Amino acid sequence: MLLSGLLSRVLANVIVIITLVFLFNNYLIFWLDWPGALTFLQHKQWFGFDPLDAALEGGEVTLGWLQFLSYAGSMAYVIAYVVLTPGKPLHADAKYLASIAAFIVRAAFWSVLLIGLVDMVISFLRVEGLLEAVAGNDLTQELGKSKFRGAYVHLPIMLLSLVIAWFVHALGFIWLAFLIVIAEFQIVISRFVFSYEQIFMGDLVRFWYAALFLFAASYTLIHDGHVRVDVFYAQFSERKKAWVNAIGSLVLGLPLCWTILFTGMWQKGSSINSPLRSFEISQSGYGMYVKYLMAGFLVVFAVSMTIQFMSYFLNSVATLRSESANGGVSSVKTA
Repeated sequence: MLLSGLLSRVLANVIVIITLVFLFNNYLIFWLDWPGALTFLQHKQWFGFDPLDAALEGGEVTLGWLQFLSYAGSMAYVIAYVVLTPGKPLHADAKYLASIAAFIVRAAFWSVLLIGLVDMVISFLRVEGLLEAVAGNDLTQELGKSKFRGAYVHLPIMLLSLVIAWFVHALGFIWLAFLIVIAEFQIVISRFVFSYEQIFMGDLVRFWYAALFLFAASYTLIHDGHVRVDVFYAQFSERKKAWVNAIGSLVLGLPLCWTILFTGMWQKGSSINSPLRSFEISQSGYGMYVKYLMAGFLVVFAVSMTIQFMSYFLNSVATLRSESANGGVSSVKTA
């Protein structure tokens, strides 16, 4: 019983930390031109990898070592953490992972809310020729460039959102849904009453709606709020439900999240990396400059769901081990 609990904790925490390290290394590889752990293994010809056509040289080898050790070191840290805390209940690890997923979703929620409002105002002033009077000619020219707006407007808002998410634990998805309705309503009023419509108006609705759909998925899973369409599950005992949830998290949930990350971020031109690196915008230069962020929504979805699936997995294993909320193992077991 103790061994199965330790192995479950190692598995869940290793999956989470490797996912986060993968994201960090993705940034190092495709934004800072580091060689990558896989390239380093090919350079060393370890684990049966074929040699590179052109071997790494000098500082590239050092960077490769650092990236390889980021994976190896993170896994070693998790194993040491679990071994040194053998009595820690699975529910405690599950709660901690759920809190990480919740923080990611909260930060993403505040980011899209604030970026949507700020970028809409900038786009409105720009399309109406009012931005120059507010920001000056030079800044107006820069705000017309997606890389400048992304780096100097969107990124600071994201950092601010991290701070807000740290201190504000209440999530306002209902308010985001309400704002989507308001944004769509003002399109209808302005189009049919005032015969006025601009591209940024539709961009805002799509931006917020995509965020609501993808971010709320993890948030709803945290609170077990998804609607289950089933024939058998509702009639299962608690142990059978735990088996279904544990296996489903590993066999169905986790592969979906990793498929999104690997197919979207494996190469420089992949479907997620490409728009993020180029700060991609819509074809109209006078819309909102947030199209690249919508590709990033998939990363938030995949990462938050991966973490929450592992929290779900640990809670299910705790149920199978008849572990109480305080970590004890109950002697009463259900069929």
